[in-house]
Amino acid sequence: MPDTAPSTGRTIYRNIAANIEKVMRGQSRAIRLALAGFAAGGHILLEDCPGTGKTTLAKALALSIDVAFKRIQFTPDLLPSDITGVSIFDPKDQRFRFHQGPIFTNILLADEINRASPRTQSALLEAMAEKQVSIDGQLYRMEDPFLVIATQNPVESHGTYPLPEGQMDRFALRLSLGYVSAEEEVAILSAQSHGHPIEAIRACASREELLALRQQIDDVYISEELKHYIVDLVKATRNASGVRPGASPRASLALMKTAKALCFIDGADFVTPDHIQELAEAVIAHRLGLDPQARFSGRTARQVVEEIVQATPVPT
Repeated sequence: MPDTAPSTGRTIYRNIAANIEKVMRGQSRAIRLALAGFAAGGHILLEDCPGTGKTTLAKALALSIDVAFKRIQFTPDLLPSDITGVSIFDPKDQRFRFHQGPIFTNILLADEINRASPRTQSALLEAMAEKQVSIDGQLYRMEDPFLVIATQNPVESHGTYPLPEGQMDRFALRLSLGYVSAEEEVAILSAQSHGHPIEAIRACASREELLALRQQIDDVYISEELKHYIVDLVKATRNASGVRPGASPRASLALMKTAKALCFIDGADFVTPDHIQELAEAVIAHRLGLDPQARFSGRTARQVVEEIVQATPVPT
């Protein structure tokens, strides 16, 4: 049985962060928030322009844990059965046998998820929400842990399909990486002069350690006042000008769980408003829809969340 003391748990997450930072320079904030989502057991959506390191971050995170990892490259001709699996008739036994698709893994990298059709994207919905897949009247459970890390290019790019609201709501966090500084980009060139550093990534945590640590995160203390603060933030999106629809209770749950994970990683004794505010945009913004007038005026979901955080009273 692995040592699951809180200090040991934080050391493991720091080791994972150090692993990722070997290949992701200048992205400490994205790594920090991604680890919070990962520690909380939430699915993660990485959205940014091509070449910013979305796939590299996802792979580095997955390779840092000694669990099953699979990758699906989403394309317009990808079918739902290519993800979930298919039943094939066995003439020897005169019956159909189910062949599992790549979704049956611990960490699934759904690369460029918005390149596939909405029908194919929807193949992930049941697994992401309930950790199960229903095929031909049979129910197949996913092994714990199960985590989807999806990447996508902006929806305005050629040949993409915007993810529907229901699927966006399944992601605990949406993160954007952005471009690094000139100095950090030079360091990237130097680091990849003789191969990609991700080839040297080795697992630094086991499946058992990960599950034990998640139990510790569940036990992190959050006051009733901060639970009300989280609900106030999320509820405010439902009445915000230009927003349609607002965030659901699933956003409140994700914000609480990721705040507890961030608190644990930081070594704090209890969740603070700072933890919640740091995660608010990443957890809430991608769940908001803007009406046409708001979009045409240049208003963004991120701005809405920032305004709500500034306007909502903080518990004392």
